[in-house]
Amino acid sequence: MLVLAQISDLHLDGTDRARERAARVIARLRGIPVDALLVTGDIADHGAAAEYEEAAGLLAGMPYPVLTCPGNHDAREAYRKALLGQAASDAPVNSVEVIHGRAVLMCDSSIPGQDDGRLSPDTYDWIERTLDGLGADVPALLAFHHPPLALHAPLPDSYPLHEPERLAELLERRPQIRALITGHAHTPAATVFAGRPLAVGPGVTWTLRLPWEGDAVADRAADPGFALHVLDDEGRLTTHFRSVRAPLG
Repeated sequence: MLVLAQISDLHLDGTDRARERAARVIARLRGIPVDALLVTGDIADHGAAAEYEEAAGLLAGMPYPVLTCPGNHDAREAYRKALLGQAASDAPVNSVEVIHGRAVLMCDSSIPGQDDGRLSPDTYDWIERTLDGLGADVPALLAFHHPPLALHAPLPDSYPLHEPERLAELLERRPQIRALITGHAHTPAATVFAGRPLAVGPGVTWTLRLPWEGDAVADRAADPGFALHVLDDEGRLTTHFRSVRAPLG
């Protein structure tokens, strides 16, 4: 069994508010013995090096691997250099981690300078090569920022993942991909895409109000949240969502 925590959309911007909300969730997660933490994009709000340095400090010393991918607010060069400690590059930021015989592929769905998303040809090639190297018997999860289908909320649906049909074709050919995990929408959600479970993590910075919940788009008073994903021995994904209240006083 593989147990993953997920946070998304921290939007660290140098303010006390953003830092406190992210620190609150990360402090809770330090006490939960999961196998890894997924951070599914929009880690920074402006893509500035100082924002990634702040994120690196908050995530330092986690008792398990931290797996990240960029979102539309992230900037690849600063992300690589200040968060990952790698050489600056504007190439897609993709990585894989194998835990308990299961693979987690963190994929870059960002388009530099745009808010909508796309898995580039280079990223699709990387996914194919990675899965070939792992072998068909290794269950895999794909994690990236932009959901590949409408969530029935105007804001996230206006910045979609382009060419979802190509992703659907990949899933049809690759049964070892058991589920998809994304962020971007600032709301916990669960649905199905191309016959696979799709779990959307809640936002840390604010929570999306759906059209029937009132006029305001962003609920900035809602507590930040995280997801816990369980990929069991039968290859079935189960997701639980949690919120983290601020301490009283």
